[in-house]
Amino acid sequence: SMQRRLNRMLDSSHDDKLLALVDVEGFVPEEIIVTVKDGKVKVLAEHREEHTTSRGKEYNYKNIMKEISLPPGVGEDQVTYSL
Repeated sequence: SMQRRLNRMLDSSHDDKLLALVDVEGFVPEEIIVTVKDGKVKVLAEHREEHTTSRGKEYNYKNIMKEISLPPGVGEDQVTYSL
C-alpha cells in the first residue's frame, strides 16, 4: 500500500530530521504553497485545467492539503523544504 511504501521511504532516508514526505506528482512548483505558522507546516497544492471540447468547456481541478504539526522543541525558523 502507499502508506507502507511511504513508511519504507521514511525509514530508509537516514535523515532523522525528516518530518514528512508529501506526494505532489502532477503539480508544478508554482502550484505548491508551503507555510509554517502556529507550530504547523501546511502544504497546499492546487492544479486547474480548462479544455474546450465539442460539447463545450471541461474543467479539471485537483488539490492537496496537508497539515503537519512540528515536533516539540522544533522552531518554525528551523523548517526547510524542497521539491
